[in-house]
Amino acid sequence: MKQSLKNRLIDSRNSFSFVGIVFAALFFAASVTPSLLPRIYLVQGVLSGLVLAIGYGVGVALLGCYRFLELPEPKGRVRHTVRQVTFIVVAIVFVGFVWRLTVWQNSIRELMQLERLTTAYPFRVTLIAVVLGALLISVARLFRLCGNYFSSKLERFVPRKIAVAAGYLLLVVLLLFVSNDLIAARLLAAADSLFLELDRFADEDLRQPAAPSATGSDASLVSWPSIGKQGKIFLTSGPTLDEINEYHPGTAMRPIRVYVGMRSRDTPEERATLALEELKRVGGFDRSVLVVATPTGTGWLDPSAVDTLEYLHGGDTAIVSTQYSYLPSWITILVDPKRSIHSATALFDEIYTYWKTLPPSSRPRFYLHGLSLGSLGSERSADLLTIFEDPIQGAVWSGPPFPSQRWQLIVENRNESSPAWLPTFRDQRIVRFTAQENALDTARPWGAMRFVYVQYASDPMIWFSPDLAWIRPDWLTAGRGPDVSEDLRWYPIVTFLQVACDLPMATTVPLGYGHNYSPSSYIDAWLAVTQPEDWTPRKTIRLKSQFRAMDAPKP
Repeated sequence: MKQSLKNRLIDSRNSFSFVGIVFAALFFAASVTPSLLPRIYLVQGVLSGLVLAIGYGVGVALLGCYRFLELPEPKGRVRHTVRQVTFIVVAIVFVGFVWRLTVWQNSIRELMQLERLTTAYPFRVTLIAVVLGALLISVARLFRLCGNYFSSKLERFVPRKIAVAAGYLLLVVLLLFVSNDLIAARLLAAADSLFLELDRFADEDLRQPAAPSATGSDASLVSWPSIGKQGKIFLTSGPTLDEINEYHPGTAMRPIRVYVGMRSRDTPEERATLALEELKRVGGFDRSVLVVATPTGTGWLDPSAVDTLEYLHGGDTAIVSTQYSYLPSWITILVDPKRSIHSATALFDEIYTYWKTLPPSSRPRFYLHGLSLGSLGSERSADLLTIFEDPIQGAVWSGPPFPSQRWQLIVENRNESSPAWLPTFRDQRIVRFTAQENALDTARPWGAMRFVYVQYASDPMIWFSPDLAWIRPDWLTAGRGPDVSEDLRWYPIVTFLQVACDLPMATTVPLGYGHNYSPSSYIDAWLAVTQPEDWTPRKTIRLKSQFRAMDAPKP
């Protein structure tokens, strides 16, 4: 009995591919190197476990291809020597990389002004990774056993090679059906229901506006219960008249904010129509600055963006927005990124069509804004051939996500002397980019329309892309941003998984890094695009200091 058990363990150990284990160890080692954002040990362990399992699969697949080509393999003592040398080299690499884990994590944390770690818990990371990797490899081996089972059954009716191909194809189809139609669909439905309930929930202090001119009041065309949590926060927050008056004594106005939630109307077109009517009701077209803002996936509008604009223009502003989703941007962008485009286009078309009918001398200046998935929708909402007929004044877009086609086109065709994380485009008369430090050249002349992208080099929402798996990205080849670790290196497949893992944590880093955009960056962008009257550099310094004090950690 004991001998039988021992033989089974030996057979089980020998069943693992040595080449697969080598690749698994190397992939694991690469996974603990820094990416764009810092990670806690639990997240690092899960990521490394996934990478380890994929590395094993890559090694097995490459070995299979090598043998399929019937290339020579070392045998006897040569084979034994090669294995020993390989094992020693891989072990040194494995231990060396794990030992550097804390140093690499601190290389990111220091750039983001986070407290240094005394340890990144390398042993815990390794344990989590090995356990998870082994589990995933076992699942893959089970997949192979099922494929072999189907193939053996089909061999009764068709030749062996056809049976093998058909058996595995049948298994893949079954798994895709189960994962897409049953598991993924139900998980998405559950997530949608969960975030719908969260959207309905509003803090008790978010009271319905009493002023008849406010959206959501009893006099409003938009009912208060239909607006949703993020919309209610947007409508009830922002600078007060007294706060704005400190920058514009005697001329300050109460800003206008209009928001239509998903439950307010059934379709994006109906919500856009309602938004236009509400905007007209509250006098939005009588203001000097009109902004059509596309929110993030949850319906959130960044206070750093909207509050700063209202300060700069003394409250003589109107901001209108409609909700298109309950899900966080990083989920929506992977599931259905067209939601934001559809909603933003419907709202822009509705507002712009009416705006064009107003006398040019008295209508407000027209701007667009969007963050994250809102940036994707906003930049696609205004068809260039349409607005050339009657140009809008510009836009401020921040954190444009990787599917943003117009942003990609500009970055790919940037001036050769500029890096991808801070590009310059042609003569910069229409489009400019800025980051943590203001890079908007005030001395360089603008054209009739002004578009500014705010983007950080450490933002994974921008730099994630499927081709990261096989192509070294431009943002690492031609210099890197000030908030990206000098120890970050590109590894095939691994870097793709690292940045993908960064996506859900993109807003967990301090303000001014990752996907967490600072008021200072928005102030620079809005100043360049909208050119507020009676504004001075001294006021800029004061406003930036005020927002830094508001965002500073409380003791």
